[in-house]
Amino acid sequence: MTTTHCLCTQLRRTARGVTKRYDDALAGAGLTTAQFSLLRHLERLESPSITDLAAAMGLERSTLGRNVRVLEGQGLLELGNAVDQRNRLVSMTALGRARLDDALHAWNDAQLQLTQKFGSEKRAALIALLDELHALE
Repeated sequence: MTTTHCLCTQLRRTARGVTKRYDDALAGAGLTTAQFSLLRHLERLESPSITDLAAAMGLERSTLGRNVRVLEGQGLLELGNAVDQRNRLVSMTALGRARLDDALHAWNDAQLQLTQKFGSEKRAALIALLDELHALE
Protein backbone atom coordinates (compact mmCIF):
# COMPACT_ATOMS: atom_id res chain seq x y z
CA MET A 1 0.00 0.00 0.00
CA THR A 2 1.32 3.40 -0.96
CA THR A 3 1.70 5.97 1.78
CA THR A 4 0.14 9.36 1.32
CA HIS A 5 -0.05 12.64 3.17
CA CYS A 6 -3.51 13.34 1.76
CA LEU A 7 -6.00 13.45 4.65
CA CYS A 8 -8.91 12.56 2.41
CA THR A 9 -7.20 9.46 1.04
CA GLN A 10 -6.05 8.34 4.48
CA LEU A 11 -9.48 8.86 6.05
CA ARG A 12 -11.30 7.04 3.24
CA ARG A 13 -8.83 4.14 3.29
CA THR A 14 -9.10 3.86 7.07
CA ALA A 15 -12.89 4.12 7.00
CA ARG A 16 -13.07 1.25 4.49
CA GLY A 17 -10.82 -0.90 6.70
CA VAL A 18 -12.79 -0.18 9.86
CA THR A 19 -16.09 -0.73 8.05
CA LYS A 20 -14.85 -4.11 6.82
CA ARG A 21 -13.98 -5.10 10.38
CA TYR A 22 -17.52 -4.25 11.53
CA ASP A 23 -19.11 -5.85 8.43
CA ASP A 24 -17.21 -9.06 9.19
CA ALA A 25 -18.42 -8.97 12.81
CA LEU A 26 -22.04 -8.38 11.76
CA ALA A 27 -22.09 -10.98 8.98
CA GLY A 28 -23.35 -13.67 11.34
CA ALA A 29 -26.42 -11.54 12.09
CA GLY A 30 -27.03 -10.98 8.37
CA LEU A 31 -26.43 -7.21 8.47
CA THR A 32 -23.89 -4.80 7.08
CA THR A 33 -22.56 -1.85 9.03
CA ALA A 34 -24.80 0.53 7.07
CA GLN A 35 -27.88 -1.60 7.74
CA PHE A 36 -27.02 -1.91 11.43
CA SER A 37 -26.61 1.86 11.66
CA LEU A 38 -29.95 2.45 9.96
CA LEU A 39 -31.72 0.09 12.37
CA ARG A 40 -30.01 1.71 15.38
CA HIS A 41 -31.18 5.13 14.20
CA LEU A 42 -34.72 3.79 13.79
CA GLU A 43 -34.55 2.39 17.30
CA ARG A 44 -33.63 5.83 18.67
CA LEU A 45 -36.01 7.88 16.51
CA GLU A 46 -38.93 5.39 16.50
CA SER A 47 -40.86 6.25 13.28
CA PRO A 48 -39.11 9.16 11.56
CA SER A 49 -39.80 10.44 8.10
CA ILE A 50 -37.27 9.46 5.45
CA THR A 51 -36.05 13.07 5.40
CA ASP A 52 -35.54 13.15 9.18
CA LEU A 53 -33.83 9.77 9.17
CA ALA A 54 -31.49 10.85 6.36
CA ALA A 55 -30.60 14.03 8.25
CA ALA A 56 -29.96 12.11 11.48
CA MET A 57 -27.67 9.70 9.64
CA GLY A 58 -25.89 12.37 7.60
CA LEU A 59 -26.98 10.75 4.32
CA GLU A 60 -28.59 11.91 1.12
CA ARG A 61 -32.22 10.82 0.79
CA SER A 62 -31.41 8.80 -2.34
CA THR A 63 -28.64 6.86 -0.56
CA LEU A 64 -30.90 6.19 2.39
CA GLY A 65 -33.74 5.18 0.07
CA ARG A 66 -31.67 2.39 -1.44
CA ASN A 67 -30.79 1.04 2.02
CA VAL A 68 -34.40 1.32 3.17
CA ARG A 69 -35.65 -0.68 0.18
CA VAL A 70 -33.21 -3.52 0.92
CA LEU A 71 -34.27 -3.74 4.58
CA GLU A 72 -37.93 -3.40 3.65
CA GLY A 73 -37.51 -6.32 1.24
CA GLN A 74 -36.08 -8.41 4.09
CA GLY A 75 -39.05 -7.52 6.30
CA LEU A 76 -36.88 -5.61 8.79
CA LEU A 77 -38.63 -2.28 8.38
CA GLU A 78 -41.74 -0.88 6.79
CA LEU A 79 -42.76 2.36 5.18
CA GLY A 80 -45.93 4.01 6.34
CA ASN A 81 -47.95 6.75 4.76
CA ALA A 82 -47.46 10.31 5.88
CA VAL A 83 -49.47 13.35 4.89
CA ASP A 84 -46.99 13.87 2.04
CA GLN A 85 -46.30 10.71 -0.03
CA ARG A 86 -42.82 12.04 -0.84
CA ASN A 87 -41.88 11.87 2.82
CA ARG A 88 -43.04 8.51 4.14
CA LEU A 89 -42.51 7.30 7.70
CA VAL A 90 -40.05 4.49 8.42
CA SER A 91 -40.53 2.03 11.27
CA MET A 92 -38.80 -1.13 12.38
CA THR A 93 -40.72 -4.40 12.34
CA ALA A 94 -40.56 -7.06 15.06
CA LEU A 95 -38.23 -9.03 12.78
CA GLY A 96 -36.02 -5.94 12.45
CA ARG A 97 -35.87 -5.55 16.24
CA ALA A 98 -34.93 -9.21 16.63
CA ARG A 99 -32.20 -8.92 13.97
CA LEU A 100 -30.86 -5.77 15.64
CA ASP A 101 -30.81 -7.53 19.02
CA ASP A 102 -28.89 -10.44 17.44
CA ALA A 103 -26.35 -8.02 15.95
CA LEU A 104 -25.73 -5.94 19.09
CA HIS A 105 -23.40 -8.49 20.68
CA ALA A 106 -21.25 -8.68 17.53
CA TRP A 107 -21.19 -4.89 17.28
CA ASN A 108 -20.14 -4.53 20.91
CA ASP A 109 -17.41 -7.15 20.42
CA ALA A 110 -16.02 -5.22 17.44
CA GLN A 111 -16.09 -1.99 19.45
CA LEU A 112 -14.29 -3.67 22.35
CA GLN A 113 -11.63 -5.22 20.11
CA LEU A 114 -10.77 -1.86 18.55
CA THR A 115 -10.75 -0.11 21.92
CA GLN A 116 -8.46 -2.79 23.35
CA LYS A 117 -6.16 -2.54 20.33
CA PHE A 118 -5.70 1.22 20.75
CA GLY A 119 -6.42 1.74 24.41
CA SER A 120 -9.04 4.05 25.82
CA GLU A 121 -6.82 7.18 25.73
CA LYS A 122 -6.06 6.85 22.00
CA ARG A 123 -9.70 6.02 21.32
CA ALA A 124 -10.81 9.17 23.15
CA ALA A 125 -8.23 11.23 21.26
CA LEU A 126 -9.41 9.79 17.94
CA ILE A 127 -13.04 10.55 18.76
CA ALA A 128 -12.07 14.13 19.67
CA LEU A 129 -10.17 14.58 16.38
CA LEU A 130 -13.05 13.13 14.37
CA ASP A 131 -15.48 15.46 16.16
CA GLU A 132 -13.27 18.41 15.24
CA LEU A 133 -13.15 17.32 11.61
CA HIS A 134 -16.92 16.88 11.55
CA ALA A 135 -17.39 20.38 12.99
CA LEU A 136 -15.59 21.85 9.95
CA GLU A 137 -18.69 21.23 7.81
